[in-house]
This record gives sequence, structure tokens and C-alpha cells, in this order.
Amino acid sequence: MEHTLRTSRIRITDWGQQYHHYIQLLDDDLLLSLRKNREEVNRLLGNLTDEQAAYAYAPGKWSIKEVLGHIIDAERVMSYRAMCIARGEKQTLPGFDEDDYVAEAQFARRSMRSLLDEFNHLRHANMCLFESFDETVLARRGIANGVEVSVLALCAVVAGHAIHHVNVLKEKYLPVI
Repeated sequence: MEHTLRTSRIRITDWGQQYHHYIQLLDDDLLLSLRKNREEVNRLLGNLTDEQAAYAYAPGKWSIKEVLGHIIDAERVMSYRAMCIARGEKQTLPGFDEDDYVAEAQFARRSMRSLLDEFNHLRHANMCLFESFDETVLARRGIANGVEVSVLALCAVVAGHAIHHVNVLKEKYLPVI
């Protein structure tokens, strides 16, 4: 089967406008974007100490650990939405408040290694899931957080969202460390 995880196949009607920026950050080969992002996360964050990973660039901003934890949470939510819609779910899927999730997760108590391990396992599992979707499944649509979205667009948001936050880490966090 020819693989259909191409971002060039995504139409503007396949996602909510809030996802536009994320999808623009991707290579046409979505799996390549996911792999490259996983490698970059590990290269950038893999050697940070827990003390370094506790850094936040300003009061009230997330620490590096919290940014990675947010990437994990958002990936889990978006991939769950993609799986639900892929499986034919007709119910509207809820949104989530990222600030509340980060506050409740207590990422600061975890080691950077455990967060990276979770990220890597989750990314691997999601890539396997996304690769299992055929063209018909990728075109399915559902409602998530009040927005009509396709399975393919949700898969793309997983990658684009993580790339966005890696760019923020490179710009605002890592130059200081």
C-alpha cells in the first residue's frame, strides 16, 4: 500500500484555524516530520540535568520539563482524538486546558529521563497507529474541541505542535542554558 500520510493532502477544511501554524511547520512526509522531531527532542534535551530542565525563561512560564510534559499531554490528546475518529466515533470529543493539565501533572517532580522515555514510547506508539490508517480512515472527520477535523489533520497536529514547542525551546530556553 502506498503511504498516504502526506501533509500536501490536507485541505484547509480539514482542521480548525488554530492548527494552521502547526501544519505549516511540517515536511510533506508526515512520518519523516515525526521522526525528525523525535530525534531533535532527544538531541536538544537528552543531556540536560534535572536542574537545567527546571529552567523557565520568565516568572509564570513553564519550565523545560513542563514544556516537554505539555508536548506529551497534547500528543496523547490529539492521537486519542485521531484514534477515536478513525474508529468511527460520532460523539463530540472534549477540549482540554493545557495550563490546568500542566499544573496537575507535577512534571517538576519527575526526572528528565522519565519524561524523555515517555515521549519516545508515546511517539513510537503513535507512529505505529498513524501508519495503520489507510486513505479512507485518514479522510474521516469528527468534532474535537468544537472543531470539525480530519484524522490526517490530527496526525499532522501531533507533529506540528511538537515542532512549534521545540522552536520555542531553542529560541527562549536553550540559549540561556
